[in-house]
Amino acid sequence: MKSPKIRFLGAAGTVTGSRFLLETGAARVLIDCGLFQGEKSIRQRNWEPFLVPPREIDAVVLTHAHIDHTGYLPALCRDGFSGPIHCTPATADLTEMLLEDSARISQEDARYANRKGFSRHHPALPLYTVEDAKEAAEQLRTAAFNRWFRVAPGFEVRYRHAGHIIGSAMVEARVSADGGDPVRVLFSGDIGRYDAPLVPDPTEPEDCDVLVIESTYGDRSHPESRIEEQLEEILRKGIPRGATILFAAFAVGRSQQLVYLLDKVMDEIGMTVPIHLDSPMAANATKIYRRYPEESGLENVDMRSGSSPVFGKNVYLHRSADESRRLNDLTGPRVIIASSGMMTGGRILHHLKRCLPDENNLVVLGGYQAAGTRGRRLQNGEKTIRIHGQEIENRAETAQLTGLSAHADANELLRWVKDLPAPKQTFIVHGEDDAREVFAKRLQNERGHHCILPEHGSTHELQKL
Repeated sequence: MKSPKIRFLGAAGTVTGSRFLLETGAARVLIDCGLFQGEKSIRQRNWEPFLVPPREIDAVVLTHAHIDHTGYLPALCRDGFSGPIHCTPATADLTEMLLEDSARISQEDARYANRKGFSRHHPALPLYTVEDAKEAAEQLRTAAFNRWFRVAPGFEVRYRHAGHIIGSAMVEARVSADGGDPVRVLFSGDIGRYDAPLVPDPTEPEDCDVLVIESTYGDRSHPESRIEEQLEEILRKGIPRGATILFAAFAVGRSQQLVYLLDKVMDEIGMTVPIHLDSPMAANATKIYRRYPEESGLENVDMRSGSSPVFGKNVYLHRSADESRRLNDLTGPRVIIASSGMMTGGRILHHLKRCLPDENNLVVLGGYQAAGTRGRRLQNGEKTIRIHGQEIENRAETAQLTGLSAHADANELLRWVKDLPAPKQTFIVHGEDDAREVFAKRLQNERGHHCILPEHGSTHELQKL
């Protein structure tokens, strides 16, 4: 009897590009289908042929909507995948929006590169189009949390709350090969933090034979200082000197938490300035948060515009490109929140070009910055940042808002698995090599796990306890 197998098509040795293929003789199921982000050598994988013919995949199961977990779906569907894409209801709403936005950015970047002539490709082409994204969204199928359902012959899955963003799930899978007893596989997805605003705590994991666990912050701990204290320090520093305080934040999850917390802190310290949420996607995502109050902890909150903690009292939503450009004519002090969170594309780039040369301004990094991204370069203190083919002088002050990360740190990941009996196999993924090596040692020494650090493209047989 053959054992089920897992192939690591992404997020092995890098944080992004979540793609895990479960295989039996009867079916193939892909867990997540994300984009690679960061260094050019990693991003180029997005343009390479998928490691498995898309038409040979029976189903896709998503953990959550972030682009590094969903962003390759339009290309996968365009190239032959015709099966269902399973996810939670909130993830479906967010994914549809995120994929269209990703396609739009890809098309706009290609047009801009062709107009300015800085691409090495002639002509520069998008990875996929808005039409590709819309067609992929038609294949989305939803299921509720905490209920087992069949996705392919020999495959059953169940969603449990991961506490990362709204709709985010860890995926439990029962995989049977040749009619044998199922192997229980748990995919952590991205595990969120405990007591974080607007998301539930991660659900405790149940017994499994195989654990596939993230390690984004596997080698570090978040600071113990409260996020409100960090925001107060940033506001007290930037507002008196008339700064434009530019927050780089993911449009889904981080932006909503930032608005909620900034509005709260401004009230507490009596320093109120406009908060500009410069992202049509973030504005639309905020509406989705309001659609699922039971997941965002807003069941008992007055959701009328102007009083909702998701919008805030001093928040201005900017949807159109013209509205975004007009922000460049405004002086500080004010707060601008724009994506992408790692500064790989989107409106944040135009704000950076204006803000970086001015030493009065503050650029705030709101979470993990992958190697090779502009966010990592700013984090490293580089004096020039390349944007749209130009070298932009960096004189602005950079601040790190680590407490707002939507990822559990090493201690929180260990807390999440503290009552989980050691599985037969524990695969460490979603981390740079240093982080996952450190986390693997802790998991082995403190929890008795047999840890495996899979390589990109590698295949492993799944084993039962």
